Amino acid sequence: MTGYGWRRPRFTRRPARIHRSPGTTATVFATCSAVGAGLLTGCGVLPGVAGGSREPITVMTWAPDGTSATNAPGMPAMAKAFARWANANGGIGGHELNVITCNEHNTATGASDCARRAVKEQAVAVVGSYSQYGSAFMAPLEAAGIPYLGGYGISDQEFTSALSYPVNGGQAALIAGSGRQLAPDCEQVALVRPDTISGDILPDLLDAGLDAAHRRPAADIRTADDAGDYTAQAERALAQAGADPALVSRIGRKAAAEKAKKGCVTAVLGDRTETFFDSFRRVQSDDQMVRVASVIGSVGQSLIDRTGGKDGPFEGAYVTGWYPEADDPRWGTMKKVISEEAFGDDSIDAADAGVQTTWIAYTVLKKVVESLGQDSVRPPDLVRALNTGAGVNTGGLTPDLCWRFEDMLAAPDFPRIVNRQVTFQVVRDGRLVSLRKGFTDVSSTLEDSAANG
Repeated sequence: MTGYGWRRPRFTRRPARIHRSPGTTATVFATCSAVGAGLLTGCGVLPGVAGGSREPITVMTWAPDGTSATNAPGMPAMAKAFARWANANGGIGGHELNVITCNEHNTATGASDCARRAVKEQAVAVVGSYSQYGSAFMAPLEAAGIPYLGGYGISDQEFTSALSYPVNGGQAALIAGSGRQLAPDCEQVALVRPDTISGDILPDLLDAGLDAAHRRPAADIRTADDAGDYTAQAERALAQAGADPALVSRIGRKAAAEKAKKGCVTAVLGDRTETFFDSFRRVQSDDQMVRVASVIGSVGQSLIDRTGGKDGPFEGAYVTGWYPEADDPRWGTMKKVISEEAFGDDSIDAADAGVQTTWIAYTVLKKVVESLGQDSVRPPDLVRALNTGAGVNTGGLTPDLCWRFEDMLAAPDFPRIVNRQVTFQVVRDGRLVSLRKGFTDVSSTLEDSAANG
């Protein structure tokens, strides 16, 4: 066994070992190379090479399933569908793609077990996965030199580890973007968020976005992220953001309603966001109209559909996302793959941010492997290509992705956010649609938050 947890294949010469300090970004990255050019242009594919003529490539995708908290079964299912599609079309760079999936059960032990299994199975990468327990899964991967490519963006280590290659800006970018999205329309914002260490950073991020329009800091309402009722928190949020009912008798219903529209309530509670807004709807009166908001991952199209669509509580809500809206034609290839390779699999929702993240992560893996043009691919080969590449094109679903040293963010809590773009969406007629075309760059907002936090 080598230091990467691998049996060394028969090479004519042994590749140079890459030394890293686990959990830090104090790493020297090489400048752009011919490999990087291959990533940007799609070079490196060997025409006519059938899948399996080169050594197969094994990767792992994990996510929680069947738990009482967050579940993301669509991510491993998307990974399997991608592999079937790729292998039916010659593999990736002539390599058969073997995908191993793992249920991390939404526990630290489960995440650690999945990571250790990835090492045992000699996976060259963990791709398109979900786990909030970065401290549990990154250490085994770092010890084996296995890159973590395209995590969901829910754990801190995804944005600090030198072996993590995120494809989105995680929750940090979403919250900073939400502040930017709300700022033009909201004179006062109430933020309902988990009373956890990871939740403690959210107010600073939101306030940095609000400050762009010189808005007041948001009211910070902490709560448990696994509660069954949020009536008390809903009443506090309404009091902070809603118009005083006494105002109605003084200036009239229409005027009061217009004033109330300047108040906004945003909740970021993951799967419990639905529970919060159910409580919020019960305590809100017609005279206390406020705009509601959230971020992708806490609110999505499936939640909007099952809560009444255009007649539900999310009509008119602002939602900040990582990627283009689900109806955007740039998702066409992914939807075709789902239709052909996962027909009837209800766990795969093309509008789900987790499924979309897995698709993008595997798109990156495919292009990186193709750029290498090697008969055998090991973890250090992928690490070297990712560290030196000039940029990976994802078909417009993200900006070109590049993880060189010069692409890092000047924010110590999340330097590896290389994709600082978010999308502004709104629920209109029961559908999540674009509020503003294109992406919004939140780099300066993230850096301002780090400076002021």
